[in-house]
Amino acid sequence: MQTPAPALLSLNHVTILRGELGQRPALDDVSLQIDSGEHVCILGPNGCGKSTLIKTITRECYPLARDGSSIAILGKERWNIFDLRSLLGIVSPDLLASCTTDATGLDVVLSGFFSSTRIYPHHHPEAAHVARARETLERLGISHLAGRAVAEMSSGEAKRTLIARALVHQPKALLFDEPSNALDIAAQIQLRDTMRELAQSGIGILLVTHHVSEIIPEIERVVLLREGKILADGPKTEILSEKLLSELFGVPVRLGRVDGFFHLY
Repeated sequence: MQTPAPALLSLNHVTILRGELGQRPALDDVSLQIDSGEHVCILGPNGCGKSTLIKTITRECYPLARDGSSIAILGKERWNIFDLRSLLGIVSPDLLASCTTDATGLDVVLSGFFSSTRIYPHHHPEAAHVARARETLERLGISHLAGRAVAEMSSGEAKRTLIARALVHQPKALLFDEPSNALDIAAQIQLRDTMRELAQSGIGILLVTHHVSEIIPEIERVVLLREGKILADGPKTEILSEKLLSELFGVPVRLGRVDGFFHLY
């Protein structure tokens, strides 16, 4: 019998304190499990704790130590951070903001092997790294961006380059943090198509967003996060309701659905 893959994420009664004095719970007694290969959306308004959750998974934030509290990522509680980063592909606006403007598309993708945002003089990519970076750019249909500087890319091109960076080391899961921010309509549609292709390829997808329209049809489960607590967690068709979403965002909303995508108005 094949041993089941360890869960991508297992949180038990986790509290994360943030703020200048570290006294505000950004995540408050959260218990959450996301299985390997699962497609999940964490949905909530700004300030609900979404970014803190991402930083907890990437080990930039650590939980309050107390009895009964634990966190495991891919089945392990302790990680060498560089080993962990090789198993998780992160697509975040923070990464794009830290890319130097003269870094090329190939530089950015290669930087995924070094957990940086460009290639620095002390980095020495191997021929196999360069070959895989070019293969990943080709997979996403952006080989033409290999020699183009980030400063010369559109926001959609830069986002697809970040996705290539996240994919280059063949991670166990992809974490998308507010992926459509600053994208025009055409770029948003391209992004959703790319996310759908990746989900259908079998890689796990964790989408963290406040945009209901970003939830691709392949995502089966939605977790609602409000004020650092889980408001609801379950199948998408049950969780995405006008009642729950009105409670989540604090205003009355109407919900529509077209071709497997949901929209608020």
